Amino acid sequence: MSTEDFTLQAVDVHKAFGPRRVLEGVDFALRPGEIMGIIGENGAGKTTLLRILAGELKPDRGSVAHRDRLGYCPQRIVLNDELTVDQHLRYFRSAYHLDSLDRAEELVERLDLAKYRRARAGVLSGGTRQKLNLVLALMHDPGVVLMDEPYQGFDWDNYLTFWSITGELRDRGQSVLVISHIAHDLERFDRMSRLRAGRVVAEQPSVPLPVPRTRKAAAT
Repeated sequence: MSTEDFTLQAVDVHKAFGPRRVLEGVDFALRPGEIMGIIGENGAGKTTLLRILAGELKPDRGSVAHRDRLGYCPQRIVLNDELTVDQHLRYFRSAYHLDSLDRAEELVERLDLAKYRRARAGVLSGGTRQKLNLVLALMHDPGVVLMDEPYQGFDWDNYLTFWSITGELRDRGQSVLVISHIAHDLERFDRMSRLRAGRVVAEQPSVPLPVPRTRKAAAT
């Protein structure tokens, strides 16, 4: 495949912390219109890899390229405990240079966050904070979405809503990477890999891989 077939690509990515080698030549590519999973044991380097893919951490060697806007939902929730839910939305609207909060409002309703609009992030439960974290990662309609343990703390209904939203992203041609220590509902993924010994190793697909979708422009 040519590089035009990928929305995000990692080539020979290495990372060490002192004498401990965490990533030792990670190579993989994320295609348009697919949900890819990477699983691995605790301490395998999953969060380190995601931070490098998001541009938050520099690799010792290798490169990462992406061809669309990134949405990043880290395991370490990036919220200001003193700001309310609505204040977070307004702040990120400014940061993303958005004309409106229409997409954010849709996600707030679907994830049952509306009743917490005036609540400070610091008083929210872990699952509710994670829902806000997810809204902030998706509200600017990114073409590539990177998620680290994205549904931790969700109840069953919100878990299903998460996968409904993720499936819609895929159907619109957007790319989603989910990193976790364990993967449930493997049929929801188009492709599954494992981070082992510092490398991303392909697993057998749970279902036949679909034809990659083309990114659709968001409605204006």
